Amino acid sequence: MQQEDQTPDQASTPTPSLEDAALFFHKYPRPGKLEIQATKPLGNQRDLALAYSPGVAAPCLAIADDAGKAAEYTARGNLVAVVSNGTAVLGLGNIGPLASKPVMEGKAVLFKKFAAIDVFDIEIDAPDIDRMVDVISALEPTFGGINLEDIKAPECFEVEARLREKMNIPVFHDDQHGTAIIVAAAVLNGLELAGKRIEDAKIVTSGAGAAALACLNLLVSLGAKRENIWVNDIEGLVYEGRENLMDRWKAAYAQNTDKRNLTDVIPGADVFLGLSAAGVLKPECLKEMAEKPLILALANPEPEIMPDVARAARPDAMICTGRSDFPNQVNNVLCFPYIFRGALDAGATTINEEMKAAAVRAIAQLAREEPSEVAARAYSGETPVFGPDYLIPSPFDRRLILRIAPAVAKAAADSGVALRPIEDMDAYVDRLNRFVFRSGLVMKPVFAQAQNAATKRVVFADGEDERVLRAAQVVLEDRIAHPILIGRPEVVESRLKRFGLKIRPGEDFELINPENDPRYRDYVDLCVRLVGRRGVTPDAAKVLVRTNNTVIAALAMQRGEADAMICGLEGRYERHLRHVRLIVGLEEGAQELSALSMLISQRGVTFFTDTYVTVDPSAEEIAEMTILAAREIARFGIEPKAALLSHSNFGSRDSDPAVKMRKATAILHSMAPDLCVDGEMHSDAALDAGLRDRVYPNSVLNGEANLLVFPNLDSANITLNAVKTMTDALHVGPILLGTAKPAHILTPSVTSRGVVNMTALAVVEAAQRDGTATATG
Repeated sequence: MQQEDQTPDQASTPTPSLEDAALFFHKYPRPGKLEIQATKPLGNQRDLALAYSPGVAAPCLAIADDAGKAAEYTARGNLVAVVSNGTAVLGLGNIGPLASKPVMEGKAVLFKKFAAIDVFDIEIDAPDIDRMVDVISALEPTFGGINLEDIKAPECFEVEARLREKMNIPVFHDDQHGTAIIVAAAVLNGLELAGKRIEDAKIVTSGAGAAALACLNLLVSLGAKRENIWVNDIEGLVYEGRENLMDRWKAAYAQNTDKRNLTDVIPGADVFLGLSAAGVLKPECLKEMAEKPLILALANPEPEIMPDVARAARPDAMICTGRSDFPNQVNNVLCFPYIFRGALDAGATTINEEMKAAAVRAIAQLAREEPSEVAARAYSGETPVFGPDYLIPSPFDRRLILRIAPAVAKAAADSGVALRPIEDMDAYVDRLNRFVFRSGLVMKPVFAQAQNAATKRVVFADGEDERVLRAAQVVLEDRIAHPILIGRPEVVESRLKRFGLKIRPGEDFELINPENDPRYRDYVDLCVRLVGRRGVTPDAAKVLVRTNNTVIAALAMQRGEADAMICGLEGRYERHLRHVRLIVGLEEGAQELSALSMLISQRGVTFFTDTYVTVDPSAEEIAEMTILAAREIARFGIEPKAALLSHSNFGSRDSDPAVKMRKATAILHSMAPDLCVDGEMHSDAALDAGLRDRVYPNSVLNGEANLLVFPNLDSANITLNAVKTMTDALHVGPILLGTAKPAHILTPSVTSRGVVNMTALAVVEAAQRDGTATATG
């Protein structure tokens, strides 16, 4: 079926090359990745007087009298500087401070996203140590902490050491210590599984840069013996008397030996730590290591040895890499946001060895924990088990902040460096827990599940649409699904070329030609069998299969040629809904379909139902759609808390709509007694537990509702679109509930990013239905 050209959505999906996509992403809709927003209302003259002159004098004088008040009256206590001189940027080398700014902005948004920490990125023209120390130390009045980034070795060691002596706030070089903390957690768990002690372990490294030496220093502080550590770099083994490429930090690990290279010292090693280059560790060397060796091959993008090669040489090996496509990924994002979170909240004056060790043990212990019920749901119901392929937690594990930040804060207090020790740790953990579900990270575990599911085939009815073509490329690049597109070959080829996309039909994805597909007669016959008794004649079936891509997609899925379908980018929702209802049908036990929409905003994640399907549902239908919605919400690892909304607030009105919602609540309490749900109530009472308690203190709804159930389609759809526009929230959905197989009808306003999101959801749903979902790890 021919489709009109759509407006490009280049800002939210990758273009043909990652480089082009990144340039567009950073440029539009406005340059950069950061902005500053006011946290106080500035709506009238009094607000301005309080925010600036003359009111601002009061906090200024209070801070002048007591410097500790800065944490109470300013943002300093939650503000970190990410500082770089651009001398060792990512894998780009010495590109200078200005060119490093995109990386530093990126680090800033990670701090904000993962730990709600505000950041100013500061790029300094300071190539030498003295200049760096002078500039950075002068920033202390502004910030609660300093994150040093991408400063080359060995200068980075000296800069950090001098700043820590000079400054009374945490200074943390993440390139060193972030990697070291994750590595140390993996080593502790790997040695535990191997039945070895860190004091006895022989450790061999390839690479002697900032990260490698920080790893070794931390391992020594945890009990490793220097005499058991053998360091190799580009010049070979670090030994006593060597002069080339030596410094005092590297010299600390010099061995008194006549051995000179990696192959000389690898025999009997318990741990190999690679932070060097691809292919350094050969299979024959691996065979000489001790029983149950731990291999940390962390060079990126190609590790020192590929996991499959290592596994073939040593089936008993435990293997970590820096890559997300293998188990045991060593990723700094596992720790640095949460270490700073704990340090800032405790008012720490430094990040000391005790705090780093606490982070190590918290991460190691989390991998050993039996996951909670909520975490299990986030892992598709199949959680990873502590073992060789799960030595360290997944970066997708939402519990990281709940374990690391409190452990770091406690270690700061116990070691005497906390100016504001956490007095009520339970209340602190509860506050962190509330942040986890406000952070907008809800789609992370969904994508992880999709990538780890057996490859699912998703058929896209609107295969000629630019948004689908761009989404298909992302889906393939991210290994989310195998796309099947419905579209005319000449149109698809033309648009792929026009948009510069590199995927090709027949090679990267399957293409169903609606005008000339060899399965045409089979599709028609199936259509007649499925809907012939619903008023669709054989002639009408022929027309539908030839002209309606949604019908083709549904039939392909019914024939087992696809596991899920996506449609609706063009045309009216109800037209697509009719075909899905007729051909795909309802799941067993469902009485009707409904649509669930998710909004991800600065406030958090909120679900709305029914936003697209039933105009005026009955009380029974409302109860059913609420149960279906709650089941879908649990797929995200979120405990559903449902509020049935009305203009009546706990019986204040007795209109027909109010009585309907009251009856639906009673049905839910009977049908789903374990579901946290109450009604009928106002929307503000649903979202404000304090207000709800004042109106009706006996409500069984605990905390803030995350599922808003509306009495009719008008109220649900109007509210959804108003809130989405007013808050600039990301809309995921609509998610069609109650179908016999995964089928989702999007809307013409969806972006290609939205298509990718819904594809991931459809894949996870398909995997869970057939039992092929696998845990993230």
